[in-house]
Parts: sequence; structure tokens; C-alpha cells
Amino acid sequence: MADLLLASGDQPEFQAVIQQFPYRTTQRGPECGSRQTLIGTILHEIFQQSVTNNLSPEKVEELANKIVYGQKYLKEMYHLKLKQTEVMQEIEEYLPSFFKWTEEFMHNPANQNKMQLKLPSEDKTGDCSSKVEIVDILDIEENIWSPRFGLKGKIDVTARVKIHRQCGVQSRIMPLELKSGKESNSIEHRSQVILYTLLNLERRMDPEAGFLLYLKTGTMYPVTGTRMDRRELIKLRNQVAFYLMHSTQKSAVGRQQSQLAALPPVIDDSQACKYCSQIHNCFLYSRAVEERMAGVSFPPAMIPIIEKETQHLKPSHLEYFSLWYLMLTLEMQSRDSKKGYKNIWMIPSLEREKAGDCVGNMIRIDQVQEVSEGQYLHSFQRKNGVVPGANLLVGDRVVVSGEENGLLGLATGYVREISATKISCLLGRNLSKLPESTTFRLDHEEGDCGIGVPFENLSKLMKDSPVSEKLRNLIIDFHKPRFIQHLSSVLPPEAKEAVASILKGLNKPQKQAMKQVLLSKDYTLIVGMPGTGKTTTICALVRILSACGFSVLLTSFTHTAVDNILLKLAKFKVGFLRLGRAQKVHPDIRKFTEEEICRSKSIKSVMDLEELYSSQPVVATACMGINHPIFVQKQFDFCIVDEASQISQPICLGPLFCSKRFVLVGDHQQLPPLVQNSEARDLGMSESLFKRLEQNQNAVVQLTVQYRMNSKIMSLSNKLVYDGKLECGSEKVSNATANLPNLKMLKLELADASKTWLKEVLEPDKPVCFLNTEKVPAPEHTEKGGVCNVTEAKLVFFLTTLFIKAGCKPSDIGIISPYRHQLKVITDLMARLKESRVEVNTIDKYQGRDKSIIIVSFVRNSNDENLGALLKDWRRLNVAITRAKHKLIMVGCVPSLRRYPPLEKLLCHLQSEAMIFNLPAGAHEGIHKCNIL
Repeated sequence: MADLLLASGDQPEFQAVIQQFPYRTTQRGPECGSRQTLIGTILHEIFQQSVTNNLSPEKVEELANKIVYGQKYLKEMYHLKLKQTEVMQEIEEYLPSFFKWTEEFMHNPANQNKMQLKLPSEDKTGDCSSKVEIVDILDIEENIWSPRFGLKGKIDVTARVKIHRQCGVQSRIMPLELKSGKESNSIEHRSQVILYTLLNLERRMDPEAGFLLYLKTGTMYPVTGTRMDRRELIKLRNQVAFYLMHSTQKSAVGRQQSQLAALPPVIDDSQACKYCSQIHNCFLYSRAVEERMAGVSFPPAMIPIIEKETQHLKPSHLEYFSLWYLMLTLEMQSRDSKKGYKNIWMIPSLEREKAGDCVGNMIRIDQVQEVSEGQYLHSFQRKNGVVPGANLLVGDRVVVSGEENGLLGLATGYVREISATKISCLLGRNLSKLPESTTFRLDHEEGDCGIGVPFENLSKLMKDSPVSEKLRNLIIDFHKPRFIQHLSSVLPPEAKEAVASILKGLNKPQKQAMKQVLLSKDYTLIVGMPGTGKTTTICALVRILSACGFSVLLTSFTHTAVDNILLKLAKFKVGFLRLGRAQKVHPDIRKFTEEEICRSKSIKSVMDLEELYSSQPVVATACMGINHPIFVQKQFDFCIVDEASQISQPICLGPLFCSKRFVLVGDHQQLPPLVQNSEARDLGMSESLFKRLEQNQNAVVQLTVQYRMNSKIMSLSNKLVYDGKLECGSEKVSNATANLPNLKMLKLELADASKTWLKEVLEPDKPVCFLNTEKVPAPEHTEKGGVCNVTEAKLVFFLTTLFIKAGCKPSDIGIISPYRHQLKVITDLMARLKESRVEVNTIDKYQGRDKSIIIVSFVRNSNDENLGALLKDWRRLNVAITRAKHKLIMVGCVPSLRRYPPLEKLLCHLQSEAMIFNLPAGAHEGIHKCNIL
């Protein structure tokens, strides 16, 4: 928001702003929800809907009751322990002022309201007395990006205004800023309106003034910004931008490593600090980072206050904070530089299209549908009717802008569907009011949403509270986890029968995991090797804990992983509540979501909501969803974190604050947390909390009995990664092969001697095949910002059609590759089959999943010395080779791939087992034709 851009300044009046807004908020803390904030939000909505729909006083009162006694703000009221009657009573105090304002400025053009409104462009002399009339509401919460001034923000109300004067009538489009607090007409409030006039200038030529409306009194002030006002505000903005842009710096000595930079100086005003929501973060950064810097000093009066705020922290804690803050900052900078918003306004859509980051020249088609409150389904089509092959995939985040100047960042959302002629997106704003002729561009936005969450969790870890102290001791100082000696002390007599029944369905390592968790006082780590029934184990664990009367918080990094466990849990009589947006949840789990339960049970009171929360022994959510109000008042007995080896430490911390004990489930031999910045990776950012705590072996239980892969496929990872620890759960699993009922008939069609290699590949009794393209022209291509291999893609498509023709269900086939662009090429080919059940995805997205037949395309085939990082990680390779149940086919050029150490080791093993098949020189001709369909 623009009001956060006030930082420091030379002019006395702007120094007054600084005293009230000491800007040291680079560290983001948890949202400080308050009664005043909630009342203000509700008042904004009532006012905005009232003026937009031109409602009568009676209708406004109806609207206020509908909003306050509806479901929308129930969670916030529960969080703040407020009753709806209390909120309504406070809202009603404002309504007379609403009616007074609308009567004066909207509903009665004859009303002679007068105000002094001197526009900068007018003659400085003469009568400035004006009558203001609001004739139309053009937009609510209008989102504007202004590259020209380096600002972005949302305007409460954008209104068309008529200014009546003796000399005539002027029409203007002006921002209207709403304030629900005390009427002050203060410099910070007026400065905010001036900033909004600059935003307004980006979209239309009416920058001269705006209005400041205090909802408590109905008083509206005109705000005009002189050239000097704007100049000083932009100077302040630039100073803030400087500190944000230079949040790290290179060390002057040694290897030129990055280090954190100083923030703007601490103000010498302890009284102002008392009211600052960022006091903990400010003093924490000062103590952990700035105190060690030469040339950084603090006001003498503030030093004892800083020390008092941080005296509970040991040097090890401050070092942990400093290191993780640096790594998170480097990672954020890396993401911004690669996929930053600046590229959207600096690079034309046509140029970004060539890099695969954008689809331009789009027009809106079909009616906009409101799928849920605040979520609108839009359909876009290329002007020539054909959607270009950008790197957009279903589920990707997009920023939608207009191609015309001033229409940047109109809305953000997700790609919901892609076809040859249309892209459908779920957006947070309704763009139907824009002219039908508007040309749009859809820019791919990297998933940096929630970037503040790890900073917030890191800050919370340093708080002076019992739960934070316990976690610091365990995670930073490596205190040994404690265990109870006997199960009898935690296992209630009435639960013994139910627990025994659940344990019957588990193997020995799984039973050991159950026992370890029940005996734990602090934490347990469960190593879930590929195919070892990790989801089944977690489901059994939740059932046992629930039977023993324990409350459980179930979390994971992805919504999919959470839902996979809940799908199993739903088959048993264990109640659970699924938090999060219903649209992101599996269709079969939606009925358990808070959203659906509140709708079906018509929950419209805080008491009903409190009853719902307290009645659920199991609550499930993604790690990013722990800011939910339920966690403010509820402490769980156990927290289970699935995919823990894939989650970075600060994100994994979030749910741990909400429980007495925790269980981390993962496997550090599979993919680690994704880190884009190489320096952050070298500093240790890819080390998960699971990996960090694994050194305490007494807390670790390994699941080694797997039920996914047949013995031949399992042998690959056993040989390369797990030192022979993996074992098949049964003979049936060990000897299982792909079901291809039509294979004999297909082999007759492949009688040609040149297709002998195909018969070998299709043979179910040969579960592992590596197809070497060395003799086939199969070069890689770098285009649209990605690497692809068209020949490999056609070969993958060709093999897929053969397996389907041999009788394999399309849903039993999975196609994976490390490279997104290769997936796009394969997906375009797969469109010919008109069969969407063959799943095409990255190796990373396939972790935790499996298929009967997996085809892997490794893509790389060149002499380029730049090998890239994706295939250098042996953990990614481990995931790739452990997804198949019955048949694993890998495609690639052996000489090129041998340059990658993990693949060199794999290829040596495959060669010793005679699992590499060399494609004949002419094989590509049949592949290119793809003539067997």
C-alpha cells in the first residue's frame, strides 16, 4: 500500500510523518489484527457497496446487518473474541454519518455543500469555493501499478466528480480515501491521498486532487498536492526503495560474500516505538545484524531498550536468525531478478512471449462468472483465434494486464484451463467493466506469494515465549529429544482395543513408528523411503492418536499431499476439519472444508464457529495456512508434517508453534527444498528441518518395506541410494508386471525386423529400459526460455500410443521430465490423442506419486559445457527412478548424460545389468511419422 512508502525526509512536515511511521519494516512480522482494523474493514465494505449500488438508508442498514451477521468476518471475530452484537453496535454509530455524506454529496445535487478546492493547474487567485458532486463510482479497490513513480496500490473508491463553481462546472476522476479512525486530516493521511493521485495519473489525466473521507463524522476534505509535496514524497519513496534494493551488500574482504546491509537508522523516540507493530523485528535486526557492523550506531537512549527486548536470546539464536534472514533475502532477490514484476512493464509482451513467459494480444470472450466471493472466471482468446505455445500450464499464477499504457497489473490469479483456442483464468477482480476492445496480456508469475511467511516464522522463533524457547532449544541448540519409558502411561485403557486393531494392518517398521511417536515428548522423524506406505502410515498414526484422545494438526507443503492422507482417513470414522480454500482442495474432500461446513450448517454466529473448531480432533491444512484464527486459541497435542524433507526450515516452523509435540515425515534422499539462489544454497538454505534434526538418531524411524516397485525397478534406488535397505512387501509386489492384454496383437503389427527394439521395450518381463538416442539425430533445443528435445518428445508420444494400444489404461501412464518446456512440447503432441488422462509433469511434481508405467525424458543432448543444475542433483534422479510400479522407460543420449555424475552412476549400473537399448540409426524416421495410432 502506498501509505507504507513514507520513510524519512528533510522537510519538517514530513519529519512529523516519520515520528508516527518509523520505517524499519523490511522484516515482516505477523499481521497485527485488531478490533479497529476489523471494524474499519467492515465499514469500508458497507460504504463501498452502498455508494456503488446507490442504496437508500434502509437498504444500507440491511446491508450492514447482512455483512456483520454473515459468514465473511466470523473468523476475525472469533480471533478477536468479539460478539457480532458488539460489532454491529459500533458499526451503527457510523451509519448516520454515511447518510449525511451521501445526502450531501450524492443524492441531492441541489445541496449547496461548499469546500475550498484549489487545483494546482488553476489560477492561484480568485474564489476557490466549490460544490462537489459525486456522479458515478467507477471502481472499488482499483489496483494500479505505476512504473513511472515506482508505486503500486489499491484506491478505496475511484469516483467521477463534478466540481461546481461560479465560473462553470468541471468533471474529474478522483481517488476517495476512506478512514474509519479519528478525524485528523493529518499529514500522513493527506500524503497518502497525494500518492493515490499519482497512481491515478498512471491510468488517466486527472492527477490534481483527491478526497479524504472520515467515516465516523462524514467529513470530507479535499487534498491537493503541490509540485513540492509530490517531490518530497517521491524523495521519501526513493530512500525507502534504496534500502530495499540494497538489503544485501558484498563483503569488502575475503571471497566477496554477500552480507546483510543496515536498515534506515533507529529513531531516537522510545515513545513512538511503543506504538510500532514492528518493534520486535526492528530491535531483533538491530541486535542480530547491525550491532556487528562498523559504522552503525544507535541512539544512546535506545540501546537499553533494544537489549531488554532481545536479552532472552543466546548468540547461537542470533546467528541462526542472521543466517536465515540473509539466505531468505538472497532467495527473494533471485526470484525477483528472474521473474520480477519489472519485466512486465519493461519488456513488450511480444518479446516476453519469445521467452515463454507471456501470452499477449488476447481478448476476453464469454461472460465473466463469479465462482465464489472474490473469485472470477475469465476466458481469453488470441485475436487470431490460436493460443501460442507459451510455457503456461494449468495451475500457474498469472498477472493479467492491458496492452495499453496504464493498465498494468489489473488482476492476478491462476490458469484454470488451456485449450488450443482459449485460456481460462480464475482472477481476484472482475474485469468485465473494461471495454470489450481491451487487449490483454497474461504474464507468468513465479510462485512468490507468501514470501513473508518464512520471515514471519523466523521472527516468531525469536519471541520471548515458552513455545518459541522450546523450539529454539530443539532446533538451534540441538537439545536431545526426550521419550517416555512405557506406553502404558500414554495409552488409555479404553483405546487399547482400537489401537491393536489398527496395528494389525501395519508392517514391523510402521508399528515401530507408531510406538516411537506415542513415547515422544518432543519430536519423531519418520523416514519414508519410496513406496513404503508413507501415506498409509500417517493415516494410521492419526487414527491411533485420535483413538487415544489426542488432538492432531496435519500439515504438508502442498494441498495435494494433505488431501491424499485425508482421502484415506475419510474411509474411517475419524472426524477432521480441512482448512483452506475449497477450490484448492480435492473434490472428495471439499465437504470437510470449513467453507462447505459453514455453508451446509448455516453457521452465522461466532458461537457456532467456536463449537465447530472445538469439536474437531483433527485439523488439516497446508504449511502456509497456519495464520488461520483457529491456531490463536487452540494448541494441538501433536503436529504431523508430511513432505518435511522438501520444506525449508522457516516454512516448516509455522505449524510447529501450534503443538506440544511434532512428527516430521520425509526422506532427505529425495528432493530437498527448492532454492534458486546458488549462494543461499551454498550457505545451507536447502537443508530441511528434517535433515537438520536427523543427527539425533534416537528420534529416527525408517520405513523400509515398499509396496510400489517390482524388484527390478527397486534394485536401481537400492543400489544407488539406499544401500540395500529397501525390500519388497510381498512376492506379489516383487514380481508384478504391467497389464498389457492386447500386446500379442500389437506385436504382430510390429513384425517388421526394424522394429525389434520396440518389442523389447514393450515386453512386461523387462521392467527397466533405457533407450539410448546416441545414433539417432535427437539434438536438444533452447527456445522460449527452456530446453526441449523434439525427437525425444515424439519418441515418448510414440511409446505412449503403443502402450495404450497394447491395452494399458491412459491413467496408468505417467510422463516426466526435469524440464518444463519439454513437458509443453509433449503435451502439445498428446493433444492428438484427445486423451487427457495421461499425466505429463515435472519430476519435482511427481514426488510422492506413482504410475504403473513411467516414461522419463532426460532431454539433454549437446556438447555445451553449461550442463545446468537440474540433472546434477542425485535426489531428483532418485525420485525419477522410483515413480514406476511395473515398467520404467528412460530416454536420453548416453554420452551426453554421462557428464552428469548421478546419471553416470546410474548408466554404469544399467549397462552392467544389460538394461540399455541402443536405438538404430533409422529409428527416428518412424518416430517422426508416429504412424502407429
